[in-house]
Amino acid sequence: MFRRTFWFTAGAAAGVWATTKVNRKIKQLTPESLAAQAADKAVEAGHRLKDFALDVRAGMAQRESELGEAFGLQIQNDPELPAQRRIAAIEHPKHSYNRNEDH
Repeated sequence: MFRRTFWFTAGAAAGVWATTKVNRKIKQLTPESLAAQAADKAVEAGHRLKDFALDVRAGMAQRESELGEAFGLQIQNDPELPAQRRIAAIEHPKHSYNRNEDH
């Protein structure tokens, strides 16, 4: 008698546990939940990328100061970010092309 009661209780508990697990997994697979998970991952990746960029810039500034000392150059140690460099496109005078020009 006790053996049957034990197995009945164990089976009922396993059923409740399995049902709870399945319901949680179904809720995780809804479109809203998947979108929220993707947004969280994107934010996390953005933070990691920002940290990486800051580490690279710090390393760049350190290496630049090391090179400046090695070559005897005076380099100001500004903790701010370096100014952005812009590359100007040089057009060849014979082959200039303006796509906005009326033909």
